[in-house]
This record gives sequence, structure tokens and C-alpha cells, in this order.
Amino acid sequence: MTNNEITKRFFTVTDSKTKASVLGAIAAHYGITSKEAEEEVTDSEAESLLDYLTGAVRTATHLLMKRHNLA
Repeated sequence: MTNNEITKRFFTVTDSKTKASVLGAIAAHYGITSKEAEEEVTDSEAESLLDYLTGAVRTATHLLMKRHNLA
């Protein structure tokens, strides 16, 4: 699976609150909107979702991805 496919799958298997939290953290870090963050991480040339995250949100996202066999 490509990085964007993994990210799309992650957003499918988690709830909307988790998705909003992850995208909000990316948006805040990069100074963009959540919609722009989603477009970036689901683009065909996207890096791993974890590469866009820092701190506790990155750790929590990694654990959730592992739980769903996506990491």
C-alpha cells in the first residue's frame, strides 16, 4: 500500500474525532487549514502520515495505526 492509501484507510477505520484531531494538529503545525492538511496527506505523492506529525499526537497516531495493522 502507498502512503496515501494507508492514510485513507486509517481515516476510514478511526472515528471522525480522531481524524479531526490529526488533521488539526497537522494544520496548526504547517499553518494551513484542516482541509488543506487532508489534501496534502492523501495526495498520491504524500509522505507517511506520521512524518507530518509531532509530539503526543504523533505517538498516539502511531499506536492507533499499529492497532489497525497500518504501521
